[in-house]
Amino acid sequence: MTVDVPRRRKHPLAAIGQGLDGFFFVFAGLAAIWLAFLVADDSLQVGWWGILLLVIFWALLAYLVLPRMHRILTTVYVPDYFIGRARTSDGLLGDPINLGLLGHEAELHEAMRGAGWTRADDISLRTSLGIISSTVTRRSYDEAPVSPLFLFGRQQDFAYQQEVAGNPAKRHHVRFWKCPDGWLLPGGTRVDWLAAGTFDRAVGFSLFTLQVTHKIDADTDVERDHIVATVLEGTPRASVAILKDFSTGYHSRNGGGDSIRTDGNLPVLQLPSAADAATGVSSPVLEPLANAAFERRATVAPAPAPDAATPGPASVHARPERSARKRAAFEPLSSSNPVEASVGEAVRRHGRPITTTFGAIVVFGRGVLALLFFGALALLGPDGMRVVLADADLAGADAATLAEPAWIVTMIAGAIIVITSLLLGVLVLRGVNWARITLLLYAAASIALQFGSWWAGDEEIRFSTTLAFTALDILSLLALSGKPARQYSRQRS
Repeated sequence: MTVDVPRRRKHPLAAIGQGLDGFFFVFAGLAAIWLAFLVADDSLQVGWWGILLLVIFWALLAYLVLPRMHRILTTVYVPDYFIGRARTSDGLLGDPINLGLLGHEAELHEAMRGAGWTRADDISLRTSLGIISSTVTRRSYDEAPVSPLFLFGRQQDFAYQQEVAGNPAKRHHVRFWKCPDGWLLPGGTRVDWLAAGTFDRAVGFSLFTLQVTHKIDADTDVERDHIVATVLEGTPRASVAILKDFSTGYHSRNGGGDSIRTDGNLPVLQLPSAADAATGVSSPVLEPLANAAFERRATVAPAPAPDAATPGPASVHARPERSARKRAAFEPLSSSNPVEASVGEAVRRHGRPITTTFGAIVVFGRGVLALLFFGALALLGPDGMRVVLADADLAGADAATLAEPAWIVTMIAGAIIVITSLLLGVLVLRGVNWARITLLLYAAASIALQFGSWWAGDEEIRFSTTLAFTALDILSLLALSGKPARQYSRQRS
């Protein structure tokens, strides 16, 4: 007999919010295309300054337009289930998943440090500027951040790397994801962690987004075996088994357009638990199904024989009883909403997304521009407003009579706009979702009005006129409608 479990009904406001987020996401992508066109068009009319505008056009295309277009399209055609590949933040298929691990997080950190690996910094504005600086100046940066890749719908939990000869452009690196509770690999094997290891060989341009990025070596199996060898050497009590033909051997490309090839095998490292190290008992290597095809590899140093009081596994193909001290691979915050739980975990690990910070900075920038604009009007006073009204030709209206009340109304409106912009920027930084939605609504309405005037030929949008304000609206819309900012605000709220 089966029991029907009632589904939780989505709150109407939550459904409306998600619908608005979907609209803003697509609208921002279209607005970014328009902005790139405006910049490219203006670059043809400003002489040598056009070279700078073309650089700006490339930046808009590479970091705003193409990533958003990929994100929209890959939502439709890239499968959202485990296929042995990570995904980029743009939704493209990324690096292959080429390593599994069994063990606690503390054991994993200890093993990687013992193997000579350095934990990479999380991406932030500070660390992003740091890796740009180190790459340009060729100075060593052992903890340089790695770009985010996504598995199980979330960014890597952490990453480790080994810089080569002090050159930040060349490094071994590997990303780790904790597997969800109860989740099994295709074929029925359970692991606690999955990882993707690749070798950065140089800095270049992405084939798919034109962004400046690290280019990886095509033979990802070499890097995979390097990671396994260093861990086995640094942690002699560790062991490894090979899940043969975990995926079909293939040639493909990753999210940066780099060629990748693999034989499809998946090494699974078993890390010794602290309890095993204390008692001298070797943990079971895996819990494969009876028909799983494994090839056992020798460890660097053989494990001591188990005590008589603590029986070991009968064979590799047997299903030994799980030790009571083995904790769950993933401990969700709330069993009633696993999606929110994974987002909460990401918020705790990585803090405020850089897109949220960038969106708030753009809002602050718009507030500062508004302050300068209305400040200039304030300095001009009613006399300056009289000149403006006279130039506007108000069909016989007395500009002198209207100047003072118009100036007062403008100053009040300016104060409201500046204060509101700065306040909303602060609230967005704090993760208040309604503030983010309010800013998105304002930006979308402003962009729609500007586009309508531009399309009708009533307004010419150039750097000498209002292009700066238009760009800030579109940039804030892109930053705050993205997935990291969206998830951060929902979780914080």
